[in-house]
Amino acid sequence: MRVISGKYKGKKLDGFNIDGTRPTMDRVKESLFGMIQGYLKDSVSLDLFAGSGALGIEALSEYGMKCYFVDANIEAIKVLKKNTASIENVYIYHSDFREALLNFSKQKIKFNIIFFRKCNRNPCRISLFSFKCISVTRMIFDSLAISFVEFPISQ
Repeated sequence: MRVISGKYKGKKLDGFNIDGTRPTMDRVKESLFGMIQGYLKDSVSLDLFAGSGALGIEALSEYGMKCYFVDANIEAIKVLKKNTASIENVYIYHSDFREALLNFSKQKIKFNIIFFRKCNRNPCRISLFSFKCISVTRMIFDSLAISFVEFPISQ
């Protein structure tokens, strides 16, 4: 895996084989970032179920201001720390997503872009509805926020 564009273009990312994760394919990243290109500069991003952090790192590569990464898997956190070691404005949380969202709400942190990929780990049973409810009621979205939700075709 590599960063596909921006100031970190070509940077090799570890973590393709983290147990319980499903990396976003390059062609999906290219399509996604092509669509949101105009929103990335100076953005504050949230990468939930971050895994290797590829989407959040890509946002920072496109001149995002900062990115918060959340994952409950300690192996993913180790890889994420390695992948972001030379990148500034990175905030990594080893936490359950619900706890992290509540903390962001309490700290009044608002996000312009949220990347949300359903994890494959048990007991990670979450629906888009519960994510939306938590997000809206806790007001973590900026007024013009964009969210990207990725689920496998089989779901």
